[in-house]
Amino acid sequence: MTALIIVLLLVVATVVVGTAWRLASRRQSLHCPVWLRWLVELDNPFTKTNRAAFIVETLELSPGMTVLDAGCGPGRLTVPLARGVGPSGRVVALDIQPGMLARAKTKTDAAGQTNVEFVAAALGDGKLPFSHFDRAVLVTVLGEIPDRPSALAELFGALKPGGFLVVVELIFDPHFQTRGTVTSLAISTGFRERAFFGHSLAYVIHFEKPNGD
Repeated sequence: MTALIIVLLLVVATVVVGTAWRLASRRQSLHCPVWLRWLVELDNPFTKTNRAAFIVETLELSPGMTVLDAGCGPGRLTVPLARGVGPSGRVVALDIQPGMLARAKTKTDAAGQTNVEFVAAALGDGKLPFSHFDRAVLVTVLGEIPDRPSALAELFGALKPGGFLVVVELIFDPHFQTRGTVTSLAISTGFRERAFFGHSLAYVIHFEKPNGD
């Protein structure tokens, strides 16, 4: 019974904090603060498409690939991405908050992953190399970005031809973006839709950079 009470209290706390964050985010785009990292650090038990293992599985990673974990937060996907590309591959974990990067680095160090580079920057600032990445991942991050067209344009330029951008959205996130909104933005940038997993409230969507661009 005690364990059940603890679980219920955690659920209530998550709902209360999440609701407060959502209301505050209506006034301005707020990044998940470092002290709230526990909200995004673990897989959501209610939806398969938000689980790290599932997201990474859809990426079709192979050894030697270079992957951008954009808005990596506390590194929920950073370690499995690093494992997916192997020692000959590379993961660039990018986040605007040094505290999140520090947490992600702690995880990669503990996992013995040495193929990860940590970059403190915002998408849209022009810090990413051109035609460099095989994959770029945005997990419940897009809605936190004030200038989304600039961010998508930078990601488009940073991907190799034939590479693809993966956007993950979940209705529980305060900055949830609908499939229509995401697709419209991506297509206007030059991407084309490649694959879709899930449903309208929780999904993973792949956008490919056409070859020759």
